[in-house]
Amino acid sequence: MTTNTILLLLLSLVIAGGLSYFQYFFKAKNKSNVVVFLAFLRFLAIFGLLVLLINPIMTKNSLEITKTPLAIAVDNSSSITVLKSDKKAEELYQKIISNPALKEKFEIQSYQFDADFKPSDKFDFKGKQTNLDEVSRNLKSINKNLIFPTVIITDGNQTTGNDYVYRFDPVNKVYPLVVGDTTTFLDLKINQLNVNKYAFHKNKFPVEVFLQYSGDKNANADFTISQGNTVVAKEKISFSASKKTATLNLLLPADKVGLQIFKASISSGSKEKNSYNNNKNFAVEVIDQKSTIAIVSAINHPDIAALKRSIEVNAQRKVILTKPNDINQLQEVSVLVLYQPTSAFKAIFDNNKLAGTNTFIITGNNTDFNFLNQQQNSLVFKMSGQREDYLSEFESQFNLFAIENIGFENFPPLQNLFGTITTNGNVSVLFSSKIRNVATNAPLLAFAENQGKRTAFLLGENSWKWRLQSHIDNQSFDKYDVFIDKIIQYLASTTSRKSLVVTHESFYNSGEAIVINAQYFNKNYEFDEKARLTITVTNAETKLDKNYDLLKGNNSFSANLDGLAAGKYNFNVKELNSNTVYSSHFEILDFDIEKQFVNPDVTKLKQLALQTNGKAFFEDQADDLIQQLLENKEYKSIEKNVSTKTPLIDWIWLLILIAIVLTTEWFVRKYNGML
Repeated sequence: MTTNTILLLLLSLVIAGGLSYFQYFFKAKNKSNVVVFLAFLRFLAIFGLLVLLINPIMTKNSLEITKTPLAIAVDNSSSITVLKSDKKAEELYQKIISNPALKEKFEIQSYQFDADFKPSDKFDFKGKQTNLDEVSRNLKSINKNLIFPTVIITDGNQTTGNDYVYRFDPVNKVYPLVVGDTTTFLDLKINQLNVNKYAFHKNKFPVEVFLQYSGDKNANADFTISQGNTVVAKEKISFSASKKTATLNLLLPADKVGLQIFKASISSGSKEKNSYNNNKNFAVEVIDQKSTIAIVSAINHPDIAALKRSIEVNAQRKVILTKPNDINQLQEVSVLVLYQPTSAFKAIFDNNKLAGTNTFIITGNNTDFNFLNQQQNSLVFKMSGQREDYLSEFESQFNLFAIENIGFENFPPLQNLFGTITTNGNVSVLFSSKIRNVATNAPLLAFAENQGKRTAFLLGENSWKWRLQSHIDNQSFDKYDVFIDKIIQYLASTTSRKSLVVTHESFYNSGEAIVINAQYFNKNYEFDEKARLTITVTNAETKLDKNYDLLKGNNSFSANLDGLAAGKYNFNVKELNSNTVYSSHFEILDFDIEKQFVNPDVTKLKQLALQTNGKAFFEDQADDLIQQLLENKEYKSIEKNVSTKTPLIDWIWLLILIAIVLTTEWFVRKYNGML
């Protein structure tokens, strides 16, 4: 306390004593024990109130010891159980946390990790994935700006996330405690299998397989891919102590339409410790999407050749070129491309009113716009005879299909007759037009849908220059050809736009995230944020149902179906306000990535220890690990003097004491008839 505070307290003593003396003793005839007691109570009350007014600051000093954190992270994934090390891992954990010397030196922090990371001192070893990267990321955040050691009880077999070796802070030592049998066993394994999710009917699709061998002797193996009881591919592979891996590239026939399930297997005559990793199921959705595209034109133009090349990049597309008067070839086509139509196209338009084939109309300087106004009503043309160059402006709100902006604004202008073009009805604009960077508010590339029939409009010629410009920008025609393929894909589809659109895969692997996404559109085809969507998932074999609500995200609703067992499932997504329903199915393939291992990954764990200047230990070296932690003089407890200042007015007991004193004084005076 300061000198001023001490002087004020002394003055308070004098004032409290003086007032008590004046009330009870000055000119008092009776100086009994009761009066003395009352004077004492009054003295205490007045002094207490004056002390509160002065409000001296009470300072309390205490010593606080801060220990260095010791993070212990236990691998809670099922691979620990597969390696029959779950009990050992639990035993090692208990041995470390119960060591009295470690508890005295460190602040022990217990965590578990599999796909996620969280504080825990109980483990069930049922995690479906292993992500050691999560350990490094979370510990950096929890013990920020601290120097601390980390003990990781694990087999080191990571199945998801970034490579953990260089993710840990090199300033903080990591001590991997390796669990699992490190003895080398003979093991054949399908390490990885790459295949496209989709294939086209009557084509062949590639399968890339990476095989791995563990062992010291020469071994011969048979690799097969089968569908049901039919073997569709077979290869013989040889391994040795110096040849531990093999890569196979196979082509499989896509003979049947729909979801096709295959099984890849590798086997040898020798007995293996783990045969689960000898098999891997995979699936391919075979699509029958072959289509014929007819380009109809009365003139010759470079646009036609460029368009034909872009379309036929997709092997499922076949382009035929025809004149307007030859409508016999147009009976089986999927899309009609009408290049600069004139009155000579009247028979085609009349025939297509009955056929209902989707069309792609491209206009230019030779187009008869009066005729075109008579044949369709999606766009209204009021054109002059003057030619004009139109630049494109990409409309990012376009949502009929996903499209990447590949620099369309920098493409050369298209040429068309000058005039006004207005939309009529349900028209979606992908490109609007500009004249010398002045917006015209008119479409340049637009799409219309009327009674299930789709029409695309490209309002200008010389699009062959766009393809060349794309090649200059990207050293390839690929991006432009994908752009054209998206347009043809949209037109080749006969599916009209639905109010409930659901996105999902036809198959998933066990342990993968299974997410169903949905969008619901109102009658104006606007995304409805107030929609109420639910999903019912039914196991095709057991007939058991599970119900979920779809949660709103960014312009979509989604449901996470993780935890479903392998098998076939049917599901219904329902919008409750309108009772709109979407029904489909998917299959979960039996694949447990945590069962793929026969040994701990000692090499990587040693690399991690070396990277952080730590050291890797094995199951029988736990005592050595404890000893090293105890002997390391980097980790010392820090003793701090903590000074706590408390204003006396915050001391509630003083207020209570004053209240008790005043109350007691009043009762004593009342009892003795002094009021």
